[in-house]
Parts: sequence; structure tokens; C-alpha cells
Amino acid sequence: MSTARRGDVVVVTGASAGIGRAIAEEFARHGARLALLARSPQRLEVVRRSVVALGGEAIVCPLDVADADAVEQAAERIERELGPIDIWINNAMATIFSPLHEVQAEELRRVTEVTYLGTAYGTLAALGRMRARRRGCIVQVGSALAYRAIPLQGAYCAAKFAIRGLTDALRSELIHDRLPIHLTMVQLPAHNTPQFDWARSRLRRALQPVPPIYQPEIAARAVHHAAYARRRELWVGWPTILAILGAGMFPGYADRRLAKQAFVGQMDARLDSPRRPDNLFAPAPGEYGAHGRFDARSRRHSLMLWLNLNRGRVLTAMLGVATGLGLALARRKATRLLR
Repeated sequence: MSTARRGDVVVVTGASAGIGRAIAEEFARHGARLALLARSPQRLEVVRRSVVALGGEAIVCPLDVADADAVEQAAERIERELGPIDIWINNAMATIFSPLHEVQAEELRRVTEVTYLGTAYGTLAALGRMRARRRGCIVQVGSALAYRAIPLQGAYCAAKFAIRGLTDALRSELIHDRLPIHLTMVQLPAHNTPQFDWARSRLRRALQPVPPIYQPEIAARAVHHAAYARRRELWVGWPTILAILGAGMFPGYADRRLAKQAFVGQMDARLDSPRRPDNLFAPAPGEYGAHGRFDARSRRHSLMLWLNLNRGRVLTAMLGVATGLGLALARRKATRLLR
């Protein structure tokens, strides 16, 4: 496993709030030089100041990741002002909560352009530079929904599936070309972010993450770890593991269970306002941080992530326990034979 290096040039898309902001702040604590990409210049500036206060350095690049030319121009500026890009993190996303038969064509296109094509454009911008240097890391911020789609978020789930397909194909190409570029995908459970206050919705009730809910700092620590650990994928939280394994082993059961539970599971008891602004086509007005409104219900720790972060020590401890038990049994057996 590689270790974090102070001064690494790190690009974070969707950096103005939610998990993206938490990721930027996590890398700032390790002294990274950050490029913050998102649509809202005002919120990006807030994050930039937070990064500096935490010991990092940052520039802001206001753009829409669905604009391939803007992403490419940002990559040129980043390398000109900060230096060669070491890590590119594709985190930007957009979604709509709605039954698929009510989703309009332009809404489906927009979710796909931001969530899937935005990731693809970022990957290509990073890859073109990393291939020439034969080094670098690309992190795709994924989801359990990249393996198991759920109702009411069909457009978003399809985009996450597409990201996984793109990533798997590219990984084989890098292996074929013998390029030591690290490519990884972090599959996340539900997190407490502002997404549920600004996502477009056709549901009568207010949105919520499907419990259990995790704080965005857990995702940020996972992404930071994935950027330096040579892991193909990192699954965060037991809900993610159960969703991914269940999708592969019991897909029909998962279909029926989600039909019964996932509709109410994505809504809370409050009625949603039909006039609430959303961020599908433009940034939602207001101030937003890393956290959403679910602090009281969110978990600050993940045993599964702890085991991932400490896998070497855990395996060493297990080996030590197994060795100790083996020696104890051998001594016991030898004592019996000598009697």
C-alpha cells in the first residue's frame, strides 16, 4: 500500500457540498493541493477557505462536468497552476426521484450527462495526462446502486451502472498496456448529504436516504484510502456489501423486497414543497455544507471501513491468534502422547 504524500495535486468534482466537500477537507488535512470543481463559484469559495484552514491549498474551477470542453480546459489550468495531477476523483452527480414513467426525456438526459458522462469526461481528462507520465490515480465515487438498482431512482442507478462498466473496461485496457495507473471505484451506502434537499422530486413526501445513514466523513476517509491503497474496489458499510452480494445471489428476492420497502424507505413523514428549488439544471440557491439534515440519525463510524483501513493489522492479529491456538493444541497433543 502506498502512503499519502503532502503536496499531491488532487482534483475533486462535485466539491461544493456533500461528499465532495468532505473529500476535499479530508485530503486537505493531509496537505494536498486541491482543484475544486463544481457549478457554484460561491460555494466553491467557501470550500476553498475551509481547505486552506485545514492546511491544504486550493484553486476553484467553476464548471459543469457535463461540458467536456470545460473539463478539459480545467485540467489544463490545474496542471499549469498546481502541477501534474496525481489523483482525480470523480464525485459529481445529479438525480431525480420519480417513477420512470414520469421522468421526462430532458431529465433523463441531464442525470446521465452529469453522473455518467461527467465521470467519463473527468476520467478521459485525467487519463490523457497520466498515460504520458505512466503514473496517477483515478477514483470513481460509486454506490451500492451501481450493482443493485432501486425504484424511484432508475436514471441515477443506470448512470452508476454505466460508470462501473466504463471503469471495468478501462482497467483491463490499462493492464493490457502495462500502465501503472491506479484505477479504483468506491461503492458507498446512503449518506447524510444535502442531496435530499435539492434533488428534483415528483414524490409527495420529503426525501431521505435509505437507512442506515452514514456521515459523509466516512465516505471521505474511504476515498482517501482508496486513492493510495492498490485495491480494485472498496465497499463501504455492511448495507453496501449486503446489497452487492444479494444482487448477485438473490436478484428475484431483491426485486420483490425493494418493491415493498424501497418506496417508503426513500421518503420521510413530512410533505415536500412543490415549489422547492432543485439542482438538476442549475445550482440550488442557499448555503450547503457536507452534511444534510439527518445528523441525529446518522452513523459516525463504520466497522466495515475500519476493517478495510486496518486490514493488514487485522490479518496479522488473526494470524497471530490462529498460530497461538495451533501451538496450544500441538502442546496439548504432545503432552497427552508423553503420558
